[in-house]
Amino acid sequence: QVQLVESGGGLVQTGGSLRLSCTASGRAASGYKMAWFRQAPGKEREFVAAISWSGDSTYYADSVKGRSTISRDNAKNTVYVQIDSLKLEDTAVYYCAASSAGSLARASTSSAWRYWGQGTQVTVSS
Repeated sequence: QVQLVESGGGLVQTGGSLRLSCTASGRAASGYKMAWFRQAPGKEREFVAAISWSGDSTYYADSVKGRSTISRDNAKNTVYVQIDSLKLEDTAVYYCAASSAGSLARASTSSAWRYWGQGTQVTVSS
């Protein structure tokens, strides 16, 4: 069993940056691939980014590609996502997800992820 706790959300202006953190407990996160999803009001949960257990492979949604970086520190059982050049449409609850190590082939699919955090709110204002 893995417990995931997100942090780092808040209110940010357009054009700004934020970095979210997700710390895993229960089992060492180094054995799991990790991902970030988000859900805006009235919309379905959507994929943001994913990272392999080693950190060597990453995968991004088109909506954040080029302005986002996912990384991990297995010594701290923590995964991060930084999003730059924030837009109003980045406003959402951001969720961390984890699953047993494997390829990122289905990373953008919610059902591919076994463990989920409670989410952290990010609000981008103009």
